[in-house]
Amino acid sequence: MTMDVHGRDLRYFVAVAEELHFTRAAEKLYVSQPALSKQIRALERQLGAPLFDRDRHGVRLTPVGTALLPHARAVLAAWAEADEAVRRARADEQATLVVGMSTSPGRGGLLPAIRSRFTEAHPEIRLKLRQVGWEDPTAGLADGTSDVAFVWLPLADAERYRWVVVATEPRLVALSETHPLAGRERVDFAELLDEPFLALPATTPELRDHWLALDAREGRPAVIGGEIASTDETYEALVDGLGVCLVAAGNAPLLTRGGVVVLPVDGLSPSRFALAWRADDTRQLVQDYARAAARGLGAGRAPKRAA
Repeated sequence: MTMDVHGRDLRYFVAVAEELHFTRAAEKLYVSQPALSKQIRALERQLGAPLFDRDRHGVRLTPVGTALLPHARAVLAAWAEADEAVRRARADEQATLVVGMSTSPGRGGLLPAIRSRFTEAHPEIRLKLRQVGWEDPTAGLADGTSDVAFVWLPLADAERYRWVVVATEPRLVALSETHPLAGRERVDFAELLDEPFLALPATTPELRDHWLALDAREGRPAVIGGEIASTDETYEALVDGLGVCLVAAGNAPLLTRGGVVVLPVDGLSPSRFALAWRADDTRQLVQDYARAAARGLGAGRAPKRAA
């Protein structure tokens, strides 16, 4: 019997098999639970056998489902490798390196300096800058739409990436010029513990925690005054007095347009800005761009992993 099973069906099946819970699997796949159940039932009809036992005690794989699972995983892994091979071939064919960023690197001409060093070695390569929203802390690395990216540390799934830190900067506090602390020369972080903070999207938990300075709160939860997903949203929220936020020194000029002030904060570790790439991306162009970034720091080569 010839069957035409879609990759989507296998992804849905694997998700349910791993979660053994339809609702959690649906959330993982960003689909509705009824839609997921309908697709699994259609796959079972196509295969002519149930894949899951469902009762009030939960969800369990049937013998048929158990037999299918390793092969479904292998098919999905093979397709992911094929998709990546096609993406890399297209990038090489187009002679373009995509540089992702969620915030302009700025910082005294950092980006032009790296570009100059890279194009000196590869004048035929076109560098394409790609702006990515704050919802993606990897600036396009995770989904493969960027080849290298300027990101803030820490990164989720850090083992998937390599990076070189290009700037280490103090975390400042930004607040409305009408805030009671606005006239101070500097503040201690302990004075900000009860202030409402503007938080990054919950989809970026590692960076959200970093910019809420959970590491300096000694277990005290942060008070969230609002969520922000762009520089403009941050500026408007600060001017409206919805809260305060921490900002890297190099990004302070993006917010101090009038109505907002930034102050040094005692008691905080610095922020780290990095040029990152995927650990399994061994293309020479990627490695050479990383080396160009490292050379600006006086390094002879880009490290495999920066701590």
